[in-house]
Amino acid sequence: MKRSPPPEKGDSHHVPVAGGDTAPATGRGLQTNGDCHLFPRSTGFWAEAWRRFRRRKLALAAVAFIGGLVLTALLAPAIAGTKPVLCRYKGRIYAPCLGYFRRDLEPAIFTKDRFRGTYPRNLAEKDPESWAVWPLVFQDPSRSVRADEWPGEPANPARDEGRPSRRNLFGTDQAGVDVFAKMVHGTTIALLVGFVSMGIAGSIGIVMGALGGYCGGWVDILTSRITEIVMCIPTLVLILAVIAVIEKPTIWHTMAIIGATGWTGIARLTRGEFLRLKGAEFVLAARAAGAGPVRIMLRHILPNALAPVLVPITFGIASAVLLESSLSFLGFGAPPPTASWGSILNDARGNLAMWWLVVFPGAAIFLTVLAYNLIGEALQEATDPRLREARK
Repeated sequence: MKRSPPPEKGDSHHVPVAGGDTAPATGRGLQTNGDCHLFPRSTGFWAEAWRRFRRRKLALAAVAFIGGLVLTALLAPAIAGTKPVLCRYKGRIYAPCLGYFRRDLEPAIFTKDRFRGTYPRNLAEKDPESWAVWPLVFQDPSRSVRADEWPGEPANPARDEGRPSRRNLFGTDQAGVDVFAKMVHGTTIALLVGFVSMGIAGSIGIVMGALGGYCGGWVDILTSRITEIVMCIPTLVLILAVIAVIEKPTIWHTMAIIGATGWTGIARLTRGEFLRLKGAEFVLAARAAGAGPVRIMLRHILPNALAPVLVPITFGIASAVLLESSLSFLGFGAPPPTASWGSILNDARGNLAMWWLVVFPGAAIFLTVLAYNLIGEALQEATDPRLREARK
């Protein structure tokens, strides 16, 4: 059969469609074979899931909110603090603000010269040629700012006098510590608790579920029994017991316990996905091609089983943030001077008239947990075809 000559470059051409009509073909999003028949370009699973995820406007707003929290946590010393972001002292450039992340990151020369955390006056007196780049808000998350610490500014008010004002945007607590500075630096704790704890839980859960689901037999029995045992351990009681035993508990102990006890749901879901996929045709083909068990699990089954596993991880981050806030509210969270949203709520118990100690941290906890839940719900709908069909 004689074929028609191909169209010239840049010319539009027509292709046959149903009913004998013709339609112009632009080539966008289409692929052709040797007979010039056109087929729609296939879309990958994750690209299709992202397209469905983008339809959820609230979920996109939640992603933007979490992104804003991440930026706030990274830039916290530049947003609120009393230590310079950058300064020139005795001919060298320093970044004292890094001391907010870890005390040993603050340059030792300022401790040697007895700055005692008061930089504006000491820089001017001990090195007249010094200069500094200061945070946007001159307030410290762990102590009250003293009178004339910043030239011409009064000391922070305390107790009932510490209402929100132009100088203290979210007010101060009973000791005169600025609530806005504590909120900004507490963002780091809120994000670390969620991501670190669920990173630990996700790693343990995926490994346990993958081994049990793929290997089966006694391995599956052993991993299932371990999962059931861990499910019986109450996380909150275990955290309180560890805090009572450890001499100097830190927030890292809380993260480790949440991660070590929060993996059971992830493991059971991963096990079910591996049981379903290990008999699939692409797995049998990989096994016939000589791929080993580890390669099949990591390269073939895990990428296809990961989508539904992300949903409980997202919900688990929200639960971890809520649990840490609850512990801090009860006085068992991060020890001082570490700033935490829950510890700000705890300060309000002594004086309920200080409403700003309840409203601002409570709103931050509520919005953060809500954002993670919205993301998890959108992920669940975008990656689960059964939910998509039910909503139609």
